[in-house]
Amino acid sequence: MGGGVSGLTLALLLALNGRKILLLEKGRHIGGSLTRFYKEGVPFDTGFHFTGGFSPGGILVDMLHVLGVADRIKPIFLSGPGSGVFVFDQDQAVYDMPSGTENFRTTLHKYFPDESVAIDEYFTRVKKVWQATVSLELRNIALSAKPIEEDFISLEQVLDSLTTNYKLKGLLSIFCLCYGTNPKEVSFANHARVAGGLYDSVARIEHGGEALIRAFRDCFVKVNIEVLCNTTIAECSDVKDDRVGNFVLDNGDKVSANDCTFTIHPQEILKILPRQHLKKAFVERVSSFETSNGFFSVFGVVENADPLTFGPSITSLLPSYDLNVLLDPLYDGPGALAVIRSVERNGDKTHCVINAFEPEFYARVKQWADSSVGNRPLAYSEYKARKVKEIKERICNLYPQCRQDLKILDAASVLTFRDYLFSPEGNAYGIKQKIGQFNLFGRQSLSNIYVAGQSAILPGLVGAMLSSFIIARSLVGKEKYTSFIEQRLCN
Repeated sequence: MGGGVSGLTLALLLALNGRKILLLEKGRHIGGSLTRFYKEGVPFDTGFHFTGGFSPGGILVDMLHVLGVADRIKPIFLSGPGSGVFVFDQDQAVYDMPSGTENFRTTLHKYFPDESVAIDEYFTRVKKVWQATVSLELRNIALSAKPIEEDFISLEQVLDSLTTNYKLKGLLSIFCLCYGTNPKEVSFANHARVAGGLYDSVARIEHGGEALIRAFRDCFVKVNIEVLCNTTIAECSDVKDDRVGNFVLDNGDKVSANDCTFTIHPQEILKILPRQHLKKAFVERVSSFETSNGFFSVFGVVENADPLTFGPSITSLLPSYDLNVLLDPLYDGPGALAVIRSVERNGDKTHCVINAFEPEFYARVKQWADSSVGNRPLAYSEYKARKVKEIKERICNLYPQCRQDLKILDAASVLTFRDYLFSPEGNAYGIKQKIGQFNLFGRQSLSNIYVAGQSAILPGLVGAMLSSFIIARSLVGKEKYTSFIEQRLCN
């Protein structure tokens, strides 16, 4: 259940291991946040913008090889000068941070020559987490992950133990924006698992997430996978001996299956599973999860720009060095703004595209929660227009040469993402990855129900796919699955 990248990954893995698969997707198309949309012929990314894990031997590269789609996916590395820049409004400081862990570390030494010990210790601890996280190496996928010390220590605690330099702490916690949990709430381990991959490399994908969707779709026709869109599970019936006997679809059809894996938001799972067969602790656990932030996004094109010099790049505009402030739902000032430049092609036309997005919390638009796309009240439209104007001005201040040629073609709030992607509050990263919190994952109270997805392991593309690789181990069997992984990696 769920046709995002986690559902697509698990479906293909199981089919490659001889399983017959029915993939259900509530929306009109598979892909979820991987999908692209088009305005005036210009392609824009919905929710997938960049990822780590694409360096040689990286976890994402290995997963794509096992799935048999690596040759279909072309990374566009953001590695040159100006491709990864952080600008702090507080003192107008600009930090141009190169790709590659050692390059990133060395550049921090240049910016903060008196903080060498702190910088080196930080990266030593990031490396320690990666080495201790067995699932980040596919050949170890049969091993069971165990919590480590850093799972119970916050990022803020680690940074405070290393340095008092608030600027350095701000830069080292900057990737909190890539998983939506602030430094005082996220464990250092989860921070390191996300940030470590992004230090190593940052890449976009040619043709965006659509390239992945096309690759999966082409593979599906060669194996035993049936896809039903505009379809969801209405209820689980005929439960006996803690196993669901039938899954009733929203069109009334009944489907029997050996197992069912949900790759959707935990709150949505709770609506489907029969409460009388769930343990009280399970229900309370799901109910206690906090959703992460979403984004207010604008989608623009720069007319008359030279594609050869336009991109790609990511520039982050930050009003404060304190990520606890910027990721506080009550914060009401200018948000952190990521501005992504890319050159996109549609047919024989080339477009210089700007995607910009800043954190937005559901509480800010909750007053319009009962509205839907195409049927919003005037007050919401005014709010949205004001946000577009503010963000456009910040982009033009960053790139004054684009002021006359920047054309905003569309915008989206968390309500937009909620209605298109069926996320309860339009959140971008599932539930918040909080310290000491081990999210829904693996087999649940009902023995043939499993959970995967970005809320299970880590947010983002890598986490969502990795959760499916781990779940497949349980469904296929460790010995057979280990042999399958090894053979696919060697081909």
